Amino acid sequence: FRVAAGACGNPFALLGLFLAVMLMVPHSSWDNRYALIAAIALVGLFAFGSGPRSTLELEPQRFGPYYIFFMAFICFAFLSSLDWAASARFVGFHLAAFLLALLAVSSVKKYEDIQLVVVLALAGLTIAALYGCYQGVVGVPVVANQQDMLVNKGMPGRVYSFFDNPNNFAELLVMLTPFTYALFLNAKEWHGKAAALFSFGVCSVALGFTLSRSGWLGFALATVVFIAFWNWKLLPVLVALGVCCIPLLPQTIYNRILTIGNMQDTSTSYRFAIYKASGVLMEDYWLRGVGLGSDILTRTFRSYPPMFDGNFPIHTHNNYLQMWAETGLFGALAFLSALLYQLKSGIKAFLNGTDRRVKNLLAAALAGFCGILLISVAEYTWFYARNMFTYFFLFGVITACIKLSRTTSQV
Repeated sequence: FRVAAGACGNPFALLGLFLAVMLMVPHSSWDNRYALIAAIALVGLFAFGSGPRSTLELEPQRFGPYYIFFMAFICFAFLSSLDWAASARFVGFHLAAFLLALLAVSSVKKYEDIQLVVVLALAGLTIAALYGCYQGVVGVPVVANQQDMLVNKGMPGRVYSFFDNPNNFAELLVMLTPFTYALFLNAKEWHGKAAALFSFGVCSVALGFTLSRSGWLGFALATVVFIAFWNWKLLPVLVALGVCCIPLLPQTIYNRILTIGNMQDTSTSYRFAIYKASGVLMEDYWLRGVGLGSDILTRTFRSYPPMFDGNFPIHTHNNYLQMWAETGLFGALAFLSALLYQLKSGIKAFLNGTDRRVKNLLAAALAGFCGILLISVAEYTWFYARNMFTYFFLFGVITACIKLSRTTSQV
């Protein structure tokens, strides 16, 4: 494994290179099986390199008990699915996500390892953001089912870069852009700080062009969380600065912000129709769930009355409700427990850590994670598999930072 990875200079670089490529492949050319193949290959190489005298070893115990319980319920949801065939491909999604997170945790031995993979992932995201900015400048067609044409009259088309949907693109930006804060603070040379600022600027502009309201809220929360970790005394300054910047926002973004919570906006009201339909279904499947994956859930929805427009939901539009519908009550509780345990462990590691570079990176990872957790209230963020893989990579980065914090604290 060390020979295979040597060309990259560091074993951890292989994971970073895969993430960078994943974030740059156009939607029409992407196949989710690529992630599963890459994850199995990378973990296989890692295990092959973990010889008797090697310091490398797979460390699933680093995730804590609740995440392992959640993975057990994922297996149960597949085995108890109403249709195994409809759930089969989602086993591959979860396996790829788990292996990517496992590799992120197991291969890191020092701060430079985790910094490398983050830099490579951000490089891929920045290229995607540059293309998103290009789309925003030249314009993209307005898609009627992505924004209310009456409430959002006159607004431009929503950019999506290399991805299928502007919300998918926004979620990736929210998860990874906070790392630019940490890299700026940790950079010792001016060119490192300049690169972090450039990446932040491009990603922020691209996020604006997505016109994703949940993405904006998630990014705002992520920024507040990072500032709270870095220096909570600056929070009032951040709030004041945000208020002062409102008049400077482009008119399209300002008008889009005004539609947040507007029940006359069909994209908002339609979510509540989906929640209502999900509630009817959950009356029958609240305990056991329907089985793994959105395919079987979509099929099950068709056994119930349609929504007001005659259509059926394709997912619940909420990560937490989706996991409940797929894995049942105890699977949903295991999922929530894993998230809360991760946040608690991350905060504790930040407070007890001594390496400022690791603490900054951990703060950024927790900030991005909080941002996507908020978005998950209004979106099913795993419907697009590349977002799911990034979600669990972020989960793995938090665990890796916790691991490094404990190691440096013991030195």
